[in-house]
Amino acid sequence: MVEAKKTAISPQRGQTQAKLYADSLEAKYGQRPIIFYTNGFETHIWNDALSEPPRRVYGFYSKDSLQYLLFKRSERQPLETIAPDPKIAGRMYQIEAIKRVSERFSGNHRKTLIVQATGTGKTRVAISLCDTLVRAKWTKRVLFLCDRKELRKQALNTFKEFLPGEPRTVVSAETHKDRNKRIYLATYPAMMKYMQSFDVGFFDLIIADESHRSIYNRYRDLFYYFDALQVGLTATPVQFISRNTYKIFGCEDQDPTSYFSFEQAINHKPPYLVPFEVISHTTGFLRKGIKYSEMTEQQRLELEEQLEDATVVEFEENEVDRQIFNKDTNRAIIRNLMENGIRDASGNRPGKSIIFARSHNHALLLQEMFNEMYPQYGGRFCQVIDNYDPRAEQLIDDFKGIGTNPDLTIAISVDMLDTGIDIPAVVNLVFAKPIKSYVKFWQMIGRGTRLCENLFGPGKHKEAFRIFDHWNNFEFFDEHYKPVEPSKHKSLLQRVFEAHITLAEVALDKGNPEAFDLGIKQIAQDIAALPEGTISIKEKWREIKSIQQGDILKSFAAATRNSLKNDIAPLMQWRDSRGNDEAYSFDLLIASLQAELMRGSASVADLKDKVVDAVSDLTININQVREKIDVINRVKSAEFWSTPTITDLETLRVELRGIMKYRRNKTSGGSLPAPVIDVKEDASQIIAAPYQPKLEGLQLVAYRKRVEEVLQQLFNTAPVLQKIRRAEAVTEKDIESLCSLVLTQHPDVDLHKLEKFYPDMAGNLESLIRTIIGLDATAVNMRFEQFVQKHPSLTAKQTQFLQQLKNHIAQNGGIELDDLYAPPFTLIDSDGLDGVFPNEVLANELIAIITTFAPKQQKRQAYQ
Repeated sequence: MVEAKKTAISPQRGQTQAKLYADSLEAKYGQRPIIFYTNGFETHIWNDALSEPPRRVYGFYSKDSLQYLLFKRSERQPLETIAPDPKIAGRMYQIEAIKRVSERFSGNHRKTLIVQATGTGKTRVAISLCDTLVRAKWTKRVLFLCDRKELRKQALNTFKEFLPGEPRTVVSAETHKDRNKRIYLATYPAMMKYMQSFDVGFFDLIIADESHRSIYNRYRDLFYYFDALQVGLTATPVQFISRNTYKIFGCEDQDPTSYFSFEQAINHKPPYLVPFEVISHTTGFLRKGIKYSEMTEQQRLELEEQLEDATVVEFEENEVDRQIFNKDTNRAIIRNLMENGIRDASGNRPGKSIIFARSHNHALLLQEMFNEMYPQYGGRFCQVIDNYDPRAEQLIDDFKGIGTNPDLTIAISVDMLDTGIDIPAVVNLVFAKPIKSYVKFWQMIGRGTRLCENLFGPGKHKEAFRIFDHWNNFEFFDEHYKPVEPSKHKSLLQRVFEAHITLAEVALDKGNPEAFDLGIKQIAQDIAALPEGTISIKEKWREIKSIQQGDILKSFAAATRNSLKNDIAPLMQWRDSRGNDEAYSFDLLIASLQAELMRGSASVADLKDKVVDAVSDLTININQVREKIDVINRVKSAEFWSTPTITDLETLRVELRGIMKYRRNKTSGGSLPAPVIDVKEDASQIIAAPYQPKLEGLQLVAYRKRVEEVLQQLFNTAPVLQKIRRAEAVTEKDIESLCSLVLTQHPDVDLHKLEKFYPDMAGNLESLIRTIIGLDATAVNMRFEQFVQKHPSLTAKQTQFLQQLKNHIAQNGGIELDDLYAPPFTLIDSDGLDGVFPNEVLANELIAIITTFAPKQQKRQAYQ
């Protein structure tokens, strides 16, 4: 049922009337219709039979989509009664994430954000959520979005593995008319292309992989056009997700719907991800730059033999491998990996490794150096994988071990393997470039965090991976990086539009009607060129039409100018400037010059020089340019610039903007290639040393891992450790004896240092050691997972409490009942166990499980 008002009236005025019509129709036909109300600018849907509040939509549902809405009224089941399938995503934090999203959807929220560290199964959580919503009759069709074909391929394979019975398709030119599938997978650009071939209600659930502000800004129409439940997935740590991203998915700042961090994953017993160790490895040239003035005598001689004027080589460190390449610097990078990287099961060569290069040319040089240094591998062991190679997808399959070249072990990546690629066997990462984005930095680290069982032989699992940092990236993020909210970049066409507004404002101020009319005319043309089908334009259609009415624009009142700057100008980003950037840049230059000319500004001379330079750069042997040679010569003349008028400049703009794409610097092939030299690095300036990161609690993780290694080695020969693990009483003398034993055999490990990382447990070294050696984590896991599966209606809060409790017991060998009413358990609910489990039967069953893991002396105490 559609209630339509005229455009001058707010659509909300029709809401009550629409309800009365729906009441009458329901009384007459026995079925309540889906309500729409609109004024032509805005349309709202109201499915009040399900107690859903009204919401804005950008089109009407098809008959098929309307029928499914009616079907859900009677058939959909409460989400709390549908247990997530543990075969798809059975870890407790995964179940908690699904339940948190389900609870939010049940509360009539339509957007959620899941934040999980790379490698902890975001895609599997998403698939399990799909399965849950489908079984609950909440969802008929799902759209899974990702930003690259390789990630789409990975997601498709995962859907195929865990939901083999659900029909699925990849959205493309051949398939975008398919209407009989359950799962639709697409890249963002592909879906933008075919979006409007689907009705707005076609999808019930949209899952956006690696959701962040830049994706949303470019492809926001997808999230508005489809009236669907939305789930954002990201691995970015919560403190580095932009506020806008939280807002997009309806979350408070730094409070996503569900969060599971890297620190939680590696500290879990058993760990869900593997920790890493960092080796800082730099050379003299990487630290100080490549400068003839600072080279040794031998290095200068080498350089002079290669370059005619060696003294001009004065490149700063940030220009190395960008403005100049040195072969021996890159040999040092390759040699370091080959000699010090974690090796494969044979021990003869490095395991799977990714080298992150600065550019395509840098990657090619690294590959050349590898083949020169290690010709025995025949060019198949180390290869570049980037967007320059049309075989990139095949090379990724080779690197994964499922392609035609199983020898490919070292992949040199230029952006392509930085994010999203799932290759658990990777054990070495080489940062051969500087990184300034914290988000990207963590995505790159995530390429190595995944578990990989039996990687080094039966029972020999991947327990850590190694990062070689050649650019001091970790030091930068530890000491110098300051997170800032990213600023909004204005598009070229927005800057042109704002220049036209400025032109009209200055003309009005200076009393120049000719320039004012010109500025208003250009503003009107800009507004008329806005693409009407874009959602962002539709959102501001009232403001656009208001300005276009009558003489509103010519009156140029303060309210009109404010609307132009704040409402209309940002919309210019949705105009397509491809192929015409040079023309629009020229428009911007001329508009700026016209405004400054009226102001009598000193910057007129600089802008005039830019115009002359632009015109002088035109290639006159091109026919289109030769046709304008008279105009070009006139612009170059001193006479033209003696008394130029606004009209003269406008004529110049109109005549020449179309040929600006023929400027010489656009067709000459760009600047000269960066020089490639081969100067031997000073061996005394090569510094390699372990680096202890401070990020995300990694300092604790690394020290804890070292302590754990030492204690495991001593476990069979140190009775006190066995007593601690069994939760038997030990004396202070026993503890000090153990500390002395450890320090004697391993001088780098002082057990008393643990108190630095656990200040709340200072003075209780026995408990601290138990947090390291813990209990049999597998047994603890099994008991709690059985409890969760036995009670599918557990809430997300209860699941979170169980996850916290399980991990505490595994780490500490048990728990006192009183601890269930203290932090961290009271952070989940202020009443601790009683608040989370008000059902006494469930609470007693849980206490019985806790009792089975308690030390003997605790079991004898009353757990009542």
